[in-house]
Amino acid sequence: MTQENLLDGPAPTLLPADGPDATARAALASGADPRDVVSAAPAASLVWALLAERADDPVAAYAYARTGYHRGLDALRGAGWRGRGPVPVAHEPNQGFLRSLLALATAADALGETAEGERCRQFLRDCGTSADEVAALR
Repeated sequence: MTQENLLDGPAPTLLPADGPDATARAALASGADPRDVVSAAPAASLVWALLAERADDPVAAYAYARTGYHRGLDALRGAGWRGRGPVPVAHEPNQGFLRSLLALATAADALGETAEGERCRQFLRDCGTSADEVAALR
């Protein structure tokens, strides 16, 4: 059994390479539209993030991003995350969750939910990344 070193903080959470985002990435790489990929991989945060990023309507963007965010939280918890600690942006399977979180911040800002937008950006920082690093993935 591995124990957490309280001085170092929790170990980084790495989502599995073969998780739902992998299915989505494969379908998207073959040219599938994100709307079509949702049915094949509804638990993939990446697909919801893409839909949010591409939405013209901030209400739709918020709904897509919120779905991706919650799917990502489920995946993180399943990977052992306990509500804190790094979620490295360099680890590709983590990127769908982080993009959903940034899309949620952006959509919240567009809707005038500035406190929610700031909470999401703080969450990105708490994960060990920034809005700029995540935006560069688009």
